[in-house]
Amino acid sequence: MQIKTITKGNILIAQPALYDLTFNRSVVLITDHNESGSVGFMLNKPLNHSVNLYVSELESDFTVYEGGPVETQNLYYLHNRPDLIRNSEPISNGLYWSGEYEDVKNAINQNLITEDEIRFYLGYSGWGENQLQSEVEENAWIVVEDDLDIFQDWDNNLWRMQMKKLGGEHLIWLNTPADPTMN
Repeated sequence: MQIKTITKGNILIAQPALYDLTFNRSVVLITDHNESGSVGFMLNKPLNHSVNLYVSELESDFTVYEGGPVETQNLYYLHNRPDLIRNSEPISNGLYWSGEYEDVKNAINQNLITEDEIRFYLGYSGWGENQLQSEVEENAWIVVEDDLDIFQDWDNNLWRMQMKKLGGEHLIWLNTPADPTMN
């Protein structure tokens, strides 16, 4: 169900008319939203790199995802293991972000946490004060309640699945190319 009010834990689905190359066909989880702005991570844009390429002390080949165009030199993480990662920030439905890096390193290197419990993102998606709300009102994004298991092996198929779930007028976009000029 589409909603117009943005809160932490919501999912943003890029409208087909959003031609921004970064956000084209993206699905974004909002991890923070307040009067200063919004922060989120793209869920469906895996990079072809393992986390140990970016942080050699992590003995893991967990996939890294493109989080967004902001601070792309930094690695962020979402997880569902606050019992292992102290100072985690709750998002919703047992989902957390951030927390003590040393805890993440230890949990991964001791095989206490698996790839279906933590996900890494290079950069994040960020919006300034009222920017995201304006984009929603301009129909750049569809806002829905969080009901995804973000630890599934999502790729660009997630966007199509969300369009199908929305139904109605959104179904026309299921078989169109990512670049409509290629149609």
